[in-house]
Amino acid sequence: QVHLTESGGGLVQAGGSLRLSCVVSGGALSTYGVGWFRQAPGKEREFVVGIRRSGRISDYGDAVKGRFTISRDNAKNTVYLQMNGLKADDTAVYYCAATFAYGSLRPDVEGYRYWGQGTQVTVSS
Repeated sequence: QVHLTESGGGLVQAGGSLRLSCVVSGGALSTYGVGWFRQAPGKEREFVVGIRRSGRISDYGDAVKGRFTISRDNAKNTVYLQMNGLKADDTAVYYCAATFAYGSLRPDVEGYRYWGQGTQVTVSS
């Protein structure tokens, strides 16, 4: 059974940084494509970035390009999202999600079978 657990969220001032972690259990990390999504109050869940089974990184969402970086540590079965230069608009619940699919990652929620519970990121301006 696959479980995803996010951590690392919190309250940070604008311009600050946070690193989110997503621990994937239930198999080797290289058997999953993993995406990061976020959902702000009253808005749809938005794709941020993903990393394929191969380790290739997808395109970043326009809102986070140049500020966020995804990486993974296969030995720890963990995918990270380093977030720098945070803005008030980055305030959201951040989710990681996994798929067994090969190749390109879908930038929509239907492309992922497994989801974490989310971690809240709040950026004060």
